[in-house]
Amino acid sequence: MSSATEALRDHACLIVHGPDRPGIVAAVSALVARHGGNIVSLDQYSDDPTGGDFFQRLVLHRPDLAGARAELEADLEATLAPLELSWRLTDRSVPKRMAILASTADHCLLDLLWRHRRGELPVTVPMVISNHTVAADDVASFGIRFEHVPTADVPRPEAEARILELLDGQVDFVVLARYMQILSADFLARVGVPVINIHHSFLPAFVGASPYRRAKERGVKLIGATAHYVTEDLDEGPIIEQDVVRVSHADSAADLQRRGADVERAVLSRAVLWHAEDRVIRSGNHCIVF
Repeated sequence: MSSATEALRDHACLIVHGPDRPGIVAAVSALVARHGGNIVSLDQYSDDPTGGDFFQRLVLHRPDLAGARAELEADLEATLAPLELSWRLTDRSVPKRMAILASTADHCLLDLLWRHRRGELPVTVPMVISNHTVAADDVASFGIRFEHVPTADVPRPEAEARILELLDGQVDFVVLARYMQILSADFLARVGVPVINIHHSFLPAFVGASPYRRAKERGVKLIGATAHYVTEDLDEGPIIEQDVVRVSHADSAADLQRRGADVERAVLSRAVLWHAEDRVIRSGNHCIVF
């Protein structure tokens, strides 16, 4: 067990979401106390205190969490279900398993692997899957399993079936690190875990190939990136994180692309971190991020 994981022993993260009403905070706090837990941090938000939705992220410490978990979860269900609140409890000492899908652009892929190796991301990486082999040696240098699933001249259902076979039961979420393939609705329905994507923020203005060249021709002054959960609506899923940088007439298309890659790396790593730490609550087509 790593030192970071050891520091999180007996810590749990509780996510609560549902219709707002008086007494939720008191009920949750009393529940933690009667199970011998101590609240380490607490964030909450209501989009409308009269008839809106309530969102809460609470981190608690409870000695012998594993032994107390079943009783704690039973009490959570008994207490929160009558209030129409959904909840989930996760052990913070157990890192989430993250698979990465990539293509030829490797800046986001290698950045995630580098941050993982440095201990900056509380995840494990069971595998990297790519429709090209250009990153195979780099991935191997991190000690990570690399799987090649070609998509050229291969029917999409066949390629997706192979990816699903590799992922089945092995991961808690998937990151598309500039994976240049559109995932079908069938794939998203069957994968069974959240999928996070990163792309430049020129959409929908510059769809398709060479967006930075067209941005240069248009004279844009801001470039950025968006990380979001993947849904059937292409590039329109709930947004986790975004960022921008200013550019000028003196920047070439290559400069824009280089600076855009920097933003993509930063935005994706933050989105992955926040998801891994259970800081993101999806509500319809938007996200609450604590």
